[in-house]
Amino acid sequence: MKKLLTYCLPVMCLGAPLASADAVEERIDTLLETMTIEQKVGQLALRDFGTYSAEQIPALKEQIRQGEVGGFLNVNFSSVNDNAFAELQKIAVEESPQGIPLIFGQDVIHGYETIFPIPLGQAASWNPELVKKGARIAAEEATTDGIRWTFAPMIDISHDPRWGRIAETLGEDPYLASILGVAMTEGFQTDDPSRPDAMAASAKHFIGYGAAEAGRDYNAAYIPEARLRDTFLPPFKAAVDAGLMTIMSSYNTLNDIPATANQYALKTILRDEWGFDGFVVSDWNAVMEMLPHGFARDAKHAAELSANAGIDFEMYTDTYQQHLPQLIKEGKFTEAKLDQAVRHMLRVKMRLGLWENPYPRGNREAVILSDDHRQAAREAARESFVLLKNDNSILPLAPKTKIALIGPLANVPHEQLGTWIYNGNKEDSEPLVPALEQYLGGTDSFTFVQGLEYSRDTSTKGFGKAVEAAQQADVIVYVGGEESILSGEGHSRGDIALPGAQQELVKALSETGKPLVTVIMAGRPIELGKVRSQSDAIMMAWHPGTMAGPALVDVLYGEYSPVGRLPITWPKGEGQIPIYYNRMATGRPATDDNYTLIGEIEQGVFQHDPGNSSNHLDYGHEPEFPFGFGLTYSEFEYSNLAIAKSRIALGETLKASATIKNTGKVKTTEVVQLYIRDLVASRTRPIRELKGFERVTLAPGESRVVEFEISTDALAFHNQKMEKVTEVGEFELWIAKDATSGLKGRFTVYE
Repeated sequence: MKKLLTYCLPVMCLGAPLASADAVEERIDTLLETMTIEQKVGQLALRDFGTYSAEQIPALKEQIRQGEVGGFLNVNFSSVNDNAFAELQKIAVEESPQGIPLIFGQDVIHGYETIFPIPLGQAASWNPELVKKGARIAAEEATTDGIRWTFAPMIDISHDPRWGRIAETLGEDPYLASILGVAMTEGFQTDDPSRPDAMAASAKHFIGYGAAEAGRDYNAAYIPEARLRDTFLPPFKAAVDAGLMTIMSSYNTLNDIPATANQYALKTILRDEWGFDGFVVSDWNAVMEMLPHGFARDAKHAAELSANAGIDFEMYTDTYQQHLPQLIKEGKFTEAKLDQAVRHMLRVKMRLGLWENPYPRGNREAVILSDDHRQAAREAARESFVLLKNDNSILPLAPKTKIALIGPLANVPHEQLGTWIYNGNKEDSEPLVPALEQYLGGTDSFTFVQGLEYSRDTSTKGFGKAVEAAQQADVIVYVGGEESILSGEGHSRGDIALPGAQQELVKALSETGKPLVTVIMAGRPIELGKVRSQSDAIMMAWHPGTMAGPALVDVLYGEYSPVGRLPITWPKGEGQIPIYYNRMATGRPATDDNYTLIGEIEQGVFQHDPGNSSNHLDYGHEPEFPFGFGLTYSEFEYSNLAIAKSRIALGETLKASATIKNTGKVKTTEVVQLYIRDLVASRTRPIRELKGFERVTLAPGESRVVEFEISTDALAFHNQKMEKVTEVGEFELWIAKDATSGLKGRFTVYE
């Protein structure tokens, strides 16, 4: 099958050790025979180095010397001396009884010191190779300091932009998140994780974290099993099949059982069904958080529950070291289970080659923030931008156009980096103002006025200068949205509109009559309201990372056509949430012919049949922008849908194609998407499901036939008995620009 056809989940296995599997297990057996219970329990201890005071460090080092620490997170390069990684590792390797190396982990989420777009922005590229490259660069940089384990990819599925951590996700769709999650895993781990520049990935959060009620972080999730298996689990299964080395459990309760103690998820599904043989780490403090959940009586009970459920590595807390030996004596935990957990730990450490290469690989100066890495971050940023509106082709801008650059986020080197930038520095970040000055050869062609000091600023004192600058310009470029602190862990928002007085400022700018380009930097889709009609062009830039400024210049001035597509449905407002494209139809689905809006009721004018249907009277039935949507600086025509056979048997492969033509004036990339719908099944099925996509780059006037292949296995779902089956019957198929459009056909699956 040609690479052009579609992106399919790989079956290649990452993480294969250099030695044979049997040799690794024999080596683990030998180590286990020499270890005391205390040393075994110590291997399950993941310490947060950042929480230790200088006075506590000597005692911590003694624990390492006794073989009672398995690893660290949050070790800073200069925490103890010039290289804390090397000092701590030296104690473990050269002074502890078994010489078992430590594993150092850190939140290397979307870059180490070269920061790439937030994961949701990277997902907007719909480009697995770009995502893989970003992870590879992050690993190359982090491993110079000794970090061999990252807490990524985050492949939680979420339908709620209020949730702050949606910024870390790869979107709402299980197929897209699976493809990109595997790509990120490949980038971190490579096909040989024993390489000194490779690091173990940790898919998170297992499971259901993205379904937290009301988008409130850490909150309860209620997910029926069929939905869990068809929507939330597939990205994790794909990563495990691709050789994922570690998994992190989630904070939330799933159907009233804390994920940290959920034996069905951690054992039945992950170990028994999927055969996962890496280790599972708890999230930070999650073991002890079973107490406020009301699931554990005390720390000892929490240790018993999580250890028996299958949590191998306890992050931050020390309930295992305090209580597992006694629990073994009481028969509430067994040494056999302890050995199994330690085996999981040692297996990953061996696959990483930590015995052969335990120390930082160094060479920071040649690797960190290299020219190649910065260029890759620039490419990733510009591919992440999603052009949502472009009336009268106001974009791209002509170089001689007089611009009024306005907005609180136009010159914010720190804020453009986004959430979870543990090692990112604003000093290394290039914002829009200096990038624009460099591109234009000075400031003669633009004037910069903030208008607001920061995104939540409610003062209008800066409006006068902003409006004055706008009146003297040919085009206004407004850069707003939300600072990085307004998204990420613990930073959920009930109101997802532009914060502060931004809406009022946009209104004032639009009233000048000058063309208005609105650029949004944010960690989530933003409620636009009247900003959509007041703006001539709108571009979503997410939080684009280190090279945001040069990347924005590239796209605003047409050096690069925007190619991003939404990896998440964009709601009109929080009242529509949850909203997602692959929803069920309901018994009274809203259509363009059967819904009513409040305005029509108030005016006594019904342009539509006022019959009852599933919609909001104030929002209607459609989102602001659908999943998969995005404009370019050109136009594409879809034609000649062809389905090779109208009937295929179970086990066969369907082939479908369409002709895609660039009818515009700019060479650019179109993201061609394949959707299907199972029309009648033993469980109601989504109105559309993404099953493939292809990025095609075409010159003006050029056309290409884009072909997809889809097996009947890809049509499977979990029936009422929780059996994964493909049922015979009628299916619809679309080859489309987004989840609401496209060329439509039909086919039948038979036995």
